[in-house]
Amino acid sequence: MKRVLAIALCLSGLALPSALSAGEAGDAVFADRGPWALGQGEITWSLHVEGPPAPGFLPIDDGLVTLTETIDPSDQQPVLQVMQKTDARTRKIGPFPISGGDPVLVFFLEQTARDMAALTGGSPFYIRNRIKDAVFRGGRLSREGESATAVFSPFEDDPNADRMQGFQTLILSFRLDEADKAPIREMLARTDGDVPGYVNRMVRQ
Repeated sequence: MKRVLAIALCLSGLALPSALSAGEAGDAVFADRGPWALGQGEITWSLHVEGPPAPGFLPIDDGLVTLTETIDPSDQQPVLQVMQKTDARTRKIGPFPISGGDPVLVFFLEQTARDMAALTGGSPFYIRNRIKDAVFRGGRLSREGESATAVFSPFEDDPNADRMQGFQTLILSFRLDEADKAPIREMLARTDGDVPGYVNRMVRQ
């Protein structure tokens, strides 16, 4: 159910760390965090995006992404709303259902794919599919204390690596709380050393 929902959404003390199997990394990131019950509250992540100048690419020095609950006027049922605030603009994304998936995770992955397409001139459809495949089928999950980190390298050994302008080194990492339903603590996409030096980082406040 977790993976079916994720596909649907994407288409629109001292403890020694222990490595777990690849499938568990994707399951941990795409854990069913619903049903959400935010009421009048909200959850906020800081947002920082950097990379070289390019048409269609928007660097963000000190942005915010907020998840709130609102009422769908069409049927008066509760839904989730994502809002992105930057110095340049404020925009709403949604609505999303209150049960199941994590719309902020979907927002993060979609922004990463769009940024990579803008910076490399590559196909956003190809990039989305490679990222989706990596998160669902690959990755490494390690645990330490009450937190876990899932790491993915979606373009490692990609046949088109020589045309990716440094994005073949892209690493996606997610810092998770022990509780499956807790919102993701940190989401990070970054290239590793090569041009164009891309970073997309969201940290829960």
